[in-house]
Amino acid sequence: MSNKLRRFEVLLPTQFNDGRDIPEESIADAIDEIIGQFGTVSFQRAAVEGYWQHGGKLYRDTHGLIVVDVPDTAKNRKWMKAFKARWKERLEQLEIWMVSHVIDIE
Repeated sequence: MSNKLRRFEVLLPTQFNDGRDIPEESIADAIDEIIGQFGTVSFQRAAVEGYWQHGGKLYRDTHGLIVVDVPDTAKNRKWMKAFKARWKERLEQLEIWMVSHVIDIE
């Protein structure tokens, strides 16, 4: 494993923007997709609440937290950006929040 790793954290919504619940199968599919690509993932099911405004409307979201640590390569960053775009569309979201940062494993 590379010494230089990057952690991706994705707030995966549990509801569509209109308030309908996202099926558990969809959440499992997103997790399975990351496992298929990287062989590992962590998922925190406990709800993370988010509040934000768009077009004068206040949204309240609940999310699960996906965390995956992978070698810090352009290929992996590109794959994760594409993952975000696919799931943003599939889950009918205005946005999906994803952050990444370089990490050191001790």
